[in-house]
This record gives sequence, structure tokens and C-alpha cells, in this order.
Amino acid sequence: MQEKKYTKKYFNARRNELETAYNALKPDWQELADYFLPRSVRFLARSVNKQPAKNKKIKDSTPLLAVRNFSSGMMSGATSPATNWFKVRIRDYEQKEDYEIKTWCSAVENLFRDIFNASNLYRILPAVYKQIGVFGISVIGLTGDEKSVLHCQLLPVGSYRIAKNEKGEVDTICRVYMETAKNLYDKFGEENVSQEVINAIHSNRFEELFEIVHFVEPNKEYMPDSVWAKDKAFVSVYYECSSSEEKFLSKSGFDKFPYAVFESEVNGEDVYPSECPGVNALPDVKQLMSMIIDEGKAVKKMISPTYKGPASLKNKKMIDAPAAFIEEDENGRGLSPIYEVNPRVLEVDSIIEKLKESIKEIFYNDLFAMILNTAERSRTATEVNELKEEKMVLLSPLLQQIHNGLSQILSWLYSECETIGLIPEPPLSIIGADLDIEFVSTLAQAQKAVKISAMERFTTFTINLAQSLDPSLKNKLNASKIVDDYADFANISPEQIVPTKELEKLKQKDEEAQQQKAMIEQIKESSEIIKNIAGTDAYGSDLLARLGLT
Repeated sequence: MQEKKYTKKYFNARRNELETAYNALKPDWQELADYFLPRSVRFLARSVNKQPAKNKKIKDSTPLLAVRNFSSGMMSGATSPATNWFKVRIRDYEQKEDYEIKTWCSAVENLFRDIFNASNLYRILPAVYKQIGVFGISVIGLTGDEKSVLHCQLLPVGSYRIAKNEKGEVDTICRVYMETAKNLYDKFGEENVSQEVINAIHSNRFEELFEIVHFVEPNKEYMPDSVWAKDKAFVSVYYECSSSEEKFLSKSGFDKFPYAVFESEVNGEDVYPSECPGVNALPDVKQLMSMIIDEGKAVKKMISPTYKGPASLKNKKMIDAPAAFIEEDENGRGLSPIYEVNPRVLEVDSIIEKLKESIKEIFYNDLFAMILNTAERSRTATEVNELKEEKMVLLSPLLQQIHNGLSQILSWLYSECETIGLIPEPPLSIIGADLDIEFVSTLAQAQKAVKISAMERFTTFTINLAQSLDPSLKNKLNASKIVDDYADFANISPEQIVPTKELEKLKQKDEEAQQQKAMIEQIKESSEIIKNIAGTDAYGSDLLARLGLT
């Protein structure tokens, strides 16, 4: 394919193609933003740094709190910096008995955790969960960093367009954003920026904004053996929208897709997600806002009604005080409410509370606050665990979708660490094998609690049966395998578990020691018999002395 294939005209045409699917979804995103996240979207690149318009649709803070609690619950339950929420494994390799491989995987895990702690990932993940909860999608840009290895950039919803390959994986992103003349000049150099940017710099208009397009897609000119960035698996171009010049600000490429895309449920061949908590809660939120307004009107009519009275009292002043009074007209008529209402405010309050609870439940707030809510109702620990397992079934699909996005970050990070030489030397037996990630966060572990509970019930049942009926039944339990599986399910570090091979050696030593002790005891008994039969026998004493028993 010829080099001239990638021109500004080509990418502008691709951008127009991506606008079709985006424009079909844009009104829905705008409505979701109005009710849940009014200041976290950017549908127009030039709206940056502008004072956001006042939102007049939010009349109650319940949807805002529901989103905040959802984000906090996912952050603490799925990716808490204080817990080990992922484990590194080797795909299609039985490593439970291989202590060397376990140790190497543990070293890679610790490296990744150190990088995450040093980077800005944990600072932007709460906003990621807010976006996926409300819009069903969130995109993070991944770039290398000299100090922290990884730097993440959260893209505002509405600032990008996506496309997918035949597998349904996002492999194309077109991002439109604003950048200052100074940053463009420093990043791309004077020889690459437009004359408008150069004029802005020379005129000391350093903060003047220019609209930029960043396009990443699979490279049609991909050359696996080439050393040039433009020949890599994904092509990456930057250019100015308003510039009439044909040149790019930059043209390069990536070996791996430089974005992590978090998506909720996607319907068939659709490009963008079709269902998420925000979409499901929107009808309840709109009804809630409507009823909040109606309730306010009803209360206002009760507290401060409109009055009617004879025209002769038109210019009389009514004082708002307990002892206030107003003169009646000549017919004895005074002021009275123009209409008397007795709205059933308590019933309205009840409906409003049900709507609030429904919104919170759709955002899984009840799951994240399960312990607090159930403690108030004096439920037993067993009931709490059963409720947790029931709620986890509902959360499982969304949690899996979040794990898919996190897997993209970990995969990109491994490739980056391997490129700069941070990955420790792997054992020879797994060179060339694929890395696999297992998520073991609090929420992921809660899903595995069913396995752990079943294992505990089975072992308890078997031991009790062996004690009461048949002692040989305890041999039905493979204790070493049970301990190893329990450790995997409970996310116990391999350093805390003695390898099965080492355990077998220790058992063999214990058995040999027991045999030697039994033999010594038998010799002692034999020597006592000799003494009893023949008195103090020099031969018997000498034998005991040789064995070190006297």
C-alpha cells in the first residue's frame, strides 16, 4: 500500500464515518449527563475552559449520590490499592506444584503493583467507574513515563469516536480535543505545527487553543520487521483541524493498542454499549425529579397560598406575624385562600422514597452497603452471606466487563515493562508461554466464596463421618490438594504455602524418624527381656551402649 494512503483527507473521511454511530447515541448521552454527570462530558471540543451552563434538571441529589456510591464501591471492592486485586498466572500451564513459577509470577505481580502505586491510575479509576456506570463506556489513554513507567489519561465522554474489528474489540479511536499553542509548539516542534500556531507563539498568545485530532487505527502499511514507528501494528497521527496545510503534526505507531476501553453490555454488532445502570435508572430519575417539583408546589400552596378578598382590601397591607390582622369590608368579608388544597404529601413522600431506593439499587448501592444495612435489621451472619451471594450474581456481568478493561491495562503494562527490561528472567519451562491475569479483589473473592464454603462443608462432613462411622473415610480427602486450592481461592501468597514436593520430603523424614524411634523402642524391649532371662548380661549392656540407649 502506498504511503500517500494516509493523508488528512483520508482521516477526515474516516472521522465522518465514525460520526454516524456516535450521532445516533449522542442525544441519549446528553440526557444521561444532564441527570447524572452534568460537568464531566465534552460533546464539543471548543467547550473546554468555558463556564458550564447551570443545570436545571437535577432537583434532588439522589442520582449524584448513587453514582458516587457506585464508584466508591467498585473502587474499594474491585481495585483497592490496599489489597492484592489481581494475580499473574501462566495460561494453560499447571503451576500449582511448581514453586519456581509461582515465585516468578509473584515477582511480576509486585512489580505491577509498585507501578500502579507510582502512577496516576488509582486517581482516575473512580472517574472511570462513574463513566461506565452512567454511560456504559470509559476510555483510558496509556502512555509510557520515564519516572512511573505508566501514565493514564481519562478521556471525557463525547470527545472520542470508536470502531471495532470483526471480534467486537475496539481497535480504532478518533479523539478530538483542544490544545494550547505553547504545548503544541513544545511537543511537536516548530517544523511540524501550522503557521497559525507559530504566529500565536511569536505574538505571545501562548494559551490560544487549537482543535486537534488524534487518530489511532490498525496500520494498513504494517511491516513486522521494520524498525520505524510508522510501520508498527497501529498507526497514530495528530493533525490540526483548522489548518489548511496537508502535513501532520506527528505520524508514528504502536505495537499495542494504546487505549483501554471499559464497556458494559453491547447488543449484537452495535459499536457502543446499549445497557448500563445509568440507562436503566433514567426513567426513575426523571420521574423522581418530576415528583420533587410537584411535591414542592403542593407544599408551597399549603404554606403560602394565593389569597382572594373584596376589592376594597386591595391596598391593605397584610403583615406576616402571629398577631397580624386585616380589616374586613363593610359586609364583614376578609381575605381567604383562593382555593383550599389538602394534598396527600405523605403518600407522595412514600413514592419518592421508593424511587430513591430503586435508583440506588440499580447502581448496586445496596450491595456495597450490605453489612451496614443488614446490621440494622439484626440479621445473622449466615443471612448476610446468603444475601451477599444473591447480590453478587446480579453484579457479576458488570464486574466481568470491568475486568476486561483492567486486563487491557495489565496486558499493555507487561508489554511496556518487557520492552524496557523490567520483567524478571522467567523460568526456562515457561519461556514463550502466554501470561494470564486472575482477578482476586474483594468482589471477585465474594464470587468465589461459594467454592470456599462448599469446600469447608465437604471437608467438615467427611471428617465428621470418619469419626462417627468409618475412620478410613478420612483417606478420601487429598489434604495437600485441598490446602492448595483453598489458598488459590482465598488469594494466599505462594510464599506462605510450603510446596507439595517439599511437604512430601518433610513427611518422608518424619516417617523415617518414626520408624527409627519404633526400632529403638523394640530393641529396648528386647534388651529388657534378655536382662530378665539371664540377669545382667554383658552382651545386652554392650548392645545398648552401641545403640546409645544407656
